[in-house]
Amino acid sequence: MSDLRNAGKYYWHYLKKYWRGFILSALLIAFSTWCIVVAPTYLGRAVEELTTYLAQWTNTATRSQASLGAFNHTLVIYILLYIGDASTIFIASLILARVTAYSTGTMRVGLFRKMQRMKVQYFDTHSDGDILARFTSDLDNIFNAMNQALLEILLAVAQFVGLLIVMFNQNATMAWVTMASTPVALIIAGFVMHKAGAAVNQQQDDIGRLNGYINEQITGQKVLITNGLQQDSLRGFTGYNAKVRKSALTGQIWSGILNPLMQGMSLLNTAIVIFFGSWFALNGSMSKGAALALVVVFVNYAQQYYQPIMSLTSLYSMIQLAITGARRVDEVRNQPDEVNPTDGGLPDGIHDELKIDDVRFSYVPGKEILHGVTIDVHRGEMVALVGPTGSGKTTVMNLLNRFYDVDSGQITFDGTDIRTFDLTALRQNVGIVLQEPQLFTGTIADNIRYGDPSASMERVIDAAKQANIHDFIESLPDKYDTVVSDEQSVFSAGQKQLMSIARTILTNPRLLILDEATSNVDTVTEAKIQAAMDNVIQGRTSFVIAHRLKTILNADKIVVLKDGAIIEQGNHDALLQENGFYAELYRNQMVFE
Repeated sequence: MSDLRNAGKYYWHYLKKYWRGFILSALLIAFSTWCIVVAPTYLGRAVEELTTYLAQWTNTATRSQASLGAFNHTLVIYILLYIGDASTIFIASLILARVTAYSTGTMRVGLFRKMQRMKVQYFDTHSDGDILARFTSDLDNIFNAMNQALLEILLAVAQFVGLLIVMFNQNATMAWVTMASTPVALIIAGFVMHKAGAAVNQQQDDIGRLNGYINEQITGQKVLITNGLQQDSLRGFTGYNAKVRKSALTGQIWSGILNPLMQGMSLLNTAIVIFFGSWFALNGSMSKGAALALVVVFVNYAQQYYQPIMSLTSLYSMIQLAITGARRVDEVRNQPDEVNPTDGGLPDGIHDELKIDDVRFSYVPGKEILHGVTIDVHRGEMVALVGPTGSGKTTVMNLLNRFYDVDSGQITFDGTDIRTFDLTALRQNVGIVLQEPQLFTGTIADNIRYGDPSASMERVIDAAKQANIHDFIESLPDKYDTVVSDEQSVFSAGQKQLMSIARTILTNPRLLILDEATSNVDTVTEAKIQAAMDNVIQGRTSFVIAHRLKTILNADKIVVLKDGAIIEQGNHDALLQENGFYAELYRNQMVFE
């Protein structure tokens, strides 16, 4: 029930702006409903008039008075009512189709816009495939349901209400007879819908996990092929796919039996109406013609009475998928945005000091990663973070850029806590070169100016020269207009990294973060990257994470982390003299280089 309520809030959020279209559609549907529920009364009247005509025709004394005029007039009205029903439904469907197209488009834009405001933590804790499934599978289910089911739902509700009103106006006794089987139908439908809903929810969650696995395997396909793990990958896929198949089959079985059960209830209801209607006609005080007309009218009503219920049950699987899709998309919409102070200051670099002051942090409450880390950095200094995997080096980087906020302590620029700065302004002052460079679909020039779209071509070329990638770009047929993407192999890993450095140089950051920028390249390319890094570091405050210690020998300060705590600090020579953890790490590396 909570899923239904939350889905209702979600749809209302996006559909309320189209209230004019809904009002017009509602008026058209109301007219259509009037046509469809009034039509059986004219059919009954036509039967009564035809009975009267036949009675007069078979009697010689009254044959001259027999006329089909009234019958023909009633029949024309009956036909016009159905024409009015069809035409108004057609117009309403066009209006609602337009509402559906625009509203689902707005949902997709809203979801993408929301993801630009969310915390990095969400993307760290959800697979790419699961996130992608919300854009594809879930939004497609919402669109399909709105496109096909919205009109049917509105029609079903309107026809059901209209039918009750007309039935009780015609004959209250027969109306109660027509409704007699409703409690049984509702109990059956409620039970089946509960089972189907649980299965469909499980199905969509399983699809999200399957998409996550597929995305992971495709991304790592070269590793799989290199290590001959294709069969292992297939076995893993088979397991995830089996769960999707099982939940989908369960959902389809429960959803599939609902409509036949309601059809059976409709036939039973029609039989009950015929039985009681016949008894009522034989034992009542009405004329035979009027009694026959009443039976005909309520047999039609008995069939129409279950029609809205059958329409809804036939659409139930689609509706449930849409409800589940709305739940999953709404989960993203309800994620907290990054906290950005409304009156945040605008940092203009680091004039004096950057300080990490007694910082404690945990990704998961109760599992602290950093334990009272304190680092003082003066303007223009290069600080290197070294230590074993899991020591907290990358976590420090995440905190400097406010991907996460500290649990306690603070990080300050010139004595001002970075949590008081405007986020956009803060990140414009912080440049990051990641271990795995990211290229985007577009030209080489577009990729370099990604951090500053307004940059001139002269600035782009100058950044490429400083990053030692200009000569390679010039050797390409289309030079800076060469179209690349992250999936294409135009660039080697090292060349991609150099392009990433050029992109960072173009943004001219005040604080630079280099996250193991040379870890995935050969020694020749490493030298180029190191030269590019020296260019970008010059004159800037910088943090460098490095596993290859020879790349940070000239660092002003080397901070050694282990298990989330600082165990040593100093420059290279001082740490060698201490003959501690860093010295041992350095000597071990020199043996193999």
